[in-house]
Formats: sequence, structure tokens, C-alpha cells
Amino acid sequence: MEKIDIRGIPFDNVTMDEAASLVEERLAAGQKTAVFTPNAEIVQAAIEDAAYLRTVNFADVILPDGIGIIKAAKILETPLKEKVPGVEFGERLFSDLAKTNHTFFILGGKPGVAEDAAKNISEKYGTRFAGCRDGYFGKSGAESDSVVAEINSSGADILYVCLGFPAQEKWLEANFSKLENAKLALALGGSVDVWAGRVRRAPKLFIKLGVEWLWRLIRQPSRLGRMMKLPKFYLGMKKYKKQLNKKQLS
Repeated sequence: MEKIDIRGIPFDNVTMDEAASLVEERLAAGQKTAVFTPNAEIVQAAIEDAAYLRTVNFADVILPDGIGIIKAAKILETPLKEKVPGVEFGERLFSDLAKTNHTFFILGGKPGVAEDAAKNISEKYGTRFAGCRDGYFGKSGAESDSVVAEINSSGADILYVCLGFPAQEKWLEANFSKLENAKLALALGGSVDVWAGRVRRAPKLFIKLGVEWLWRLIRQPSRLGRMMKLPKFYLGMKKYKKQLNKKQLS
């Protein structure tokens, strides 16, 4: 698959259908695969933190979650086909793999949230779940090792890690090699809250207009500080493009 570089992160240039086919083919072939779905906020964090940038680039498949990444690709004149939101991609796999022998494990959310998500998804698609675990544990050391052991003993071959960034990407990078049965692991942030019915996604009009971030801000004004990274990312992309143009002309 073609890769499009956005500030040092190689995004897979795929549609939702192509992304699903890519990941499902790797799963069928037994290729161990880590999938990250960065949005503009995550990319900005990676720009500001070289160590986190290396962590994000650990993934085998990197999907563009959000209109900000699509706009950034246009600014660089290397357009991506479409956004592939993590919450939608995760649910696509739930649906596609429901009638197979694959089993899922959801890690993340407050106590009880992962279980509610699994129950809702199972009722909707018939998806099989091998286990669930909340995200309240030490992300390193013995407690983290115990969580890995729980995932391994469940026998699940697909793991959804919903710890929020940057914790989820860092945890997966540190523990991916320890996963014995899970051949596919995805970092999907707050998706578990949506599947559990605890958080509503933005109305379709907000999603269509590319202002899903505004809906989140209306619902959670405390996100204002985080949202300030979005204009910083956009203005940074404009400046970065100008620098690239100067280099090309010199």
C-alpha cells in the first residue's frame, strides 16, 4: 500500500474497504500486525515529542483518523483517499469477522465499560469476545505484565487497546512482542465508550462537515486545552509546506 508522509508519520493511503482488506489479509496470513489511528492531535503530540513519534511509527498500519489529517495531506499536495476513523474501523472488523473463529479482547475504559461494549457489539453482530479488562492498571511493571498474561490466557487473537493517547501506543509498543495469541492489535482510544453507549458520536452533519471536534468540545468543554493543538497543527502544516517549497526551489 502507498504511504503518505505527514510530518514524519507514514499514513497508509487507503479507503475504509481497503484498510479492512489489508488488515484482514494480514490476520488470515498470521502476520502479527499493530494498527494505530492518529488524528491531528496525536500527530501534533508526535511533532513535539521525538520519542512519541518513534512510538507511533512502530505500527505496521497507520490509518488517518480525522479530517485534520486529510487536510494536512492536501496542504502537502499528497492527498489521502479518505479518513478512516478508528471507531468506525474497529466496528467494521467486529462486523466482518463476526462469523469467523476469531475472538476479541477489549482493554480499556472505566470498570464495566469494556463489558458493556462487548455485550452491545455481540448482540449487534454476533461477534465473539474472549475477554475484557478496564484500563485502570499500572502501565509498566508487574501489574502490566499481569494484564498481558490475562490477554494471553484468554486466547483472543484480536486485541483492542482503548487507553487513550499516548498511553495506548506506548503500552502496545512495549508489550506487543509479549502477546502470544493476539496477531492483530489496534489502538482505538475512546471508541470503547461509544460502543458501550456511554458517549454519543457527533451527529452525521458534524461528521460530514469535518467538525466532529466541535461536537466533542460542546459536549466536553474541558477538552478546550487539548483542542488548542488543532489550530497549532494546521498553522504548523502551512509553515512546514512553505519550508518544503523553499528547499525545492533552492
